[in-house]
Amino acid sequence: MGIASIPERDEIPEEHKWDLSRLFQNDRQWEEGLEQFKKILPRIGSFKGTLASSPEQLRSCLEFMNELGLMDERLGYYAHLRLAENGGDSRNQERFARYLRVTTEMEALASYQKPEILSIPEKKIEKFLQTEELKEFKIFLQKILRFKPYTLSEPEEKLLALQIEINQTPGKTFSALTDVDLDFGHVETPEGAKPLSQSTFSSFMEHRDIEVRRRAYFQFYQTFEKHKNTLASLYAGSVNQDIYQARVRGYPSSRALALFPDKVPESVYDNLIEVVNKNLDVLHHYYELRKKILSLETLHHYDVYVPLVPEVDVRHTYEEAVDVVLKALRPMGVQYCNTLRDGLLNRRWVDRYENRGKRSGAFSAGSYVAEPYILLNYKEDVLRDVFTLAHESGHSMHSLYSAQNNPFQHYHYSIFEAEVASTFNEQLLVKYLLDNADSSQMEAYLVGKQIDDIIATIYRQTMFAEFEHRTHRMVEQENPLTVKSVREEYRKLLKKYFGEALTLEDISDMEGLRIPHFYRAFYVYKYATGLSAAIALSRKVLENGEKNTENYLNFLKSGGSRYPIESLRLAGVDMERPEPIEEALDQFKALVNRMEKLLL
Repeated sequence: MGIASIPERDEIPEEHKWDLSRLFQNDRQWEEGLEQFKKILPRIGSFKGTLASSPEQLRSCLEFMNELGLMDERLGYYAHLRLAENGGDSRNQERFARYLRVTTEMEALASYQKPEILSIPEKKIEKFLQTEELKEFKIFLQKILRFKPYTLSEPEEKLLALQIEINQTPGKTFSALTDVDLDFGHVETPEGAKPLSQSTFSSFMEHRDIEVRRRAYFQFYQTFEKHKNTLASLYAGSVNQDIYQARVRGYPSSRALALFPDKVPESVYDNLIEVVNKNLDVLHHYYELRKKILSLETLHHYDVYVPLVPEVDVRHTYEEAVDVVLKALRPMGVQYCNTLRDGLLNRRWVDRYENRGKRSGAFSAGSYVAEPYILLNYKEDVLRDVFTLAHESGHSMHSLYSAQNNPFQHYHYSIFEAEVASTFNEQLLVKYLLDNADSSQMEAYLVGKQIDDIIATIYRQTMFAEFEHRTHRMVEQENPLTVKSVREEYRKLLKKYFGEALTLEDISDMEGLRIPHFYRAFYVYKYATGLSAAIALSRKVLENGEKNTENYLNFLKSGGSRYPIESLRLAGVDMERPEPIEEALDQFKALVNRMEKLLL
């Protein structure tokens, strides 16, 4: 885009912004929608006590809740996207806060429904499910019925629903402390003093000057260490909340609670950790290799993220990036590519460029009635941003196919599946770029990127998953979390995963107290399983063509009509078995060997 400074939101051309009119034409229409939503909320209570009377009455309630759910989604997405495009605008902040209050009220008013459905005698509900009236809601109801052993009485469920906002306190406080209140200062670099923050820390870790990396590393973690007791207390509070929720509902563990909604066996989680642990020798060899390539006598924690091959000097305008992504995705077929091209270039799915106050990073937000919107902060001279476009496009096409092929009540797919669709597209893109690489530098860069992605997404997330399991199990076994115990457990894992090549600092284990994902427990393992499945499925599509492409598209279309393990199995990969993880780590080994030949 060629801008010298960050523009204000109103300076961005309209054609480069997302078009939210499919949600609401403007803020005034959103206000009208919110008022309408609030007016019909009391109708939720009119169905109370009637759900067991007949299939027709149960259907009436479910249809009304669908209508309400569609309104809720439109209101929520609009408020969320407006806040994301300019979080510094107080009107956007206030709008989103008002939406959260109303949707919390809706959850509380509807809290009687699941207990009432679950109180219907087993034989009676089985007959209900065989009727024509409930045919469209059968999967939805079967998913609710799975929760019967863990659902409490109506008053108890209402109390838990009212706690939803309170339960976010540890995570919100952690974010406020680390993103807003902590002052990390500035770091001197050859280019001058630069601000250090949560968002800039990664760029310092990629700096070519080892002294810059070292200064930034110690300054960053020493700031956290000054607040170690507060951070440990917040994390312990989050873990205790997870365990409270599991115990009050009768789950055998907090991990069992987290995995139950997706019907993912705990063996999948354990299998991931076991297979990755068996393949740590390859990771250790990579760090020895990194030490040699960087010509370092000692490899420190602040040396493991600097790219072995600097960013290649290539430029892609946004339109050129779309063209590259579409060429890479040709194996997905004409319809997939044409739909994506239209969304990315014509239908304004994408909010393309940075503006002041805009949320950093990228995401895709798919809804049932509107476009699958994509937030980017695209830069023409950053090749990784082309990968980000491919990644978010995978999410968006998943959302689109899911919405087009399922009723509203069945279209929400799981995060477990979402991480497959995004990284699948990245696998096709890197294959296309490698096939068309015009220099050994480009080849080495792309190989290095794949290595970094597997480390970040499989090895690192599995380490996080292992840490979460350990800390929750400690508390479940009546061992409290303290600054000392958290840091000791995290340090053990750092030593295990990085191996003998890495020299840890005394302060390195503070990393365990600064990871925001830990406030959403037992989530990060899905990144590792997702990339593993994506690698396996992309190979199938690239090697065996049309039939495997059809299977993969059917996976995208299945939405929430199946549980994730089942839908992935139909696509051609069984995540209950070790083979997908092993295949991904075999690819990692081949990439490390290729990098060694290219750079040594």
